[in-house]
Amino acid sequence: MKQTGVIYIGNDHGGYGLKLAIVKRLKELGIACVDIGTDSEDIVRYPYYAAEVAKAVAEGKGDRGILICSTGIGMSIIANRFKGVRASLCTDTYMAKMTRKHNDSNLLCLGGKITGEFEALDILETWLSEEYEGGRHDISLGLIEEAEKELCCGEIPPLEELFPGDRK
Repeated sequence: MKQTGVIYIGNDHGGYGLKLAIVKRLKELGIACVDIGTDSEDIVRYPYYAAEVAKAVAEGKGDRGILICSTGIGMSIIANRFKGVRASLCTDTYMAKMTRKHNDSNLLCLGGKITGEFEALDILETWLSEEYEGGRHDISLGLIEEAEKELCCGEIPPLEELFPGDRK
């Protein structure tokens, strides 16, 4: 398995159980992770956690990120709003393989209520082990970077300004 640097992981209530299994596996693999997710199944708002992980990846604090909510959809929507983040919702290992090889995905989104633990761990390990191919895929990533220059504006504000209030 390719060694990666620090991974930021975030979750809401729907991803809490799967997060526990993923953090355990990352530790077994010797991969450092920063867990900023909720620590229970009490209802919270996923955009807070998604933004915190996406911001860490966008700013280079984490080499990669993982987000888990009930389906992974909400997390992927907000994470992809951050410049430089290529969040990929994966429901099988083929998706994990291809998003690393072709899209150089730096943020994995999973659904804690739709993907079983064993499948999610296989997805994780595939996503961690695959490398970006480059070559013809550089053209597409270059187009994404160009679009980001036009569509994304300025610096990311402190998250407290972006989302005032509590997380519930």
